[in-house]
Amino acid sequence: MNKNERKIYLYSAFLITLMVNSAKLMALNSDGIIARYWQFNIGEYGYQFLYNMGFCILLLYLNLSQGKFLSVYRENKQYWRLYTFNVLILVAAIILGSTIHSLLFGTPQLTGGRIRGYFARFLLSSIMIAVVIRLILLMRESRNKDLINEQLNSAYLKAQLQLLQEQLNPHFLFNTLSSLSAIVRENPNLAQNYILHLSKIFRYTLVHSGNNMVSLEKELEHLKSYIQLVKMRLENAFQIHVNISKDCINKQILHLSLQPLVENAVKHNKATLSNPLTVEIFEEDKWLIIRNNLQPSISETEGTGLGLTNLNERYKLQLHKEIEIFQTKEHFIVKLPLL
Repeated sequence: MNKNERKIYLYSAFLITLMVNSAKLMALNSDGIIARYWQFNIGEYGYQFLYNMGFCILLLYLNLSQGKFLSVYRENKQYWRLYTFNVLILVAAIILGSTIHSLLFGTPQLTGGRIRGYFARFLLSSIMIAVVIRLILLMRESRNKDLINEQLNSAYLKAQLQLLQEQLNPHFLFNTLSSLSAIVRENPNLAQNYILHLSKIFRYTLVHSGNNMVSLEKELEHLKSYIQLVKMRLENAFQIHVNISKDCINKQILHLSLQPLVENAVKHNKATLSNPLTVEIFEEDKWLIIRNNLQPSISETEGTGLGLTNLNERYKLQLHKEIEIFQTKEHFIVKLPLL
């Protein structure tokens, strides 16, 4: 509960109480209908006003305190308990209020009139409180969505920066430029193709879609450029197998999901002609599986795991799902949820 919500509680309770008790003010007119049954008494009116306002504040507080009281039933979708307890509070407030009223100010002229009056005012108050509660919940939902979008954008920018840093680090540039130098000497035409794929990688890293989601087909198309660079450097020591059905190719995936996973496999594993590094990409149920054979490179420093952590955070924020990571004696496996 923030400061603004507390103000809304007080203002709403005051306004509701004023509205449902406004009829009593008509007793100030001695010739009016209300004056025939109830003589205006400032003390009696003050008690009714304060008691009604206290009831409104209590009902708002019990229903809107996050993680406490009646809010727990709403959060757990136990609506029958939520409504039952609200009705019990309403009935208890009516009985208690009318009883204290009679003890303080005596029995009314009209038999049963006081209890009916409390029932009408508190029932009307409860209906208006329910509207206020719904409006505040909608405000919270909107605020939470804005917060999630802000966190998602932040995580996405971090992912872009991390990937760009990986591509600009000395290790990546050394391997890239060394391969390019060798290709230029042996095959200038192939070198042009190499530069073309390298430019596509940087362009796709920097230019992103508005909602961070792209089709699997588009993500795989981008991955081809990175695969070409790896194959030009490792040649037959690197193999990749993509097996995606036509039904799956148009499903949505987070932008910049695949290249970091393939890059991790290349970075942290040995690749030789006798023991090639093999990466497989295939679908399984509602998951996209990226699997590589495990043959750790002794010369490589241990990774921080920041890339996988960041990718998982993006999936939690955007899809409310987490990626799954497994490691067996033979394989390293990452499962990405498909939308």
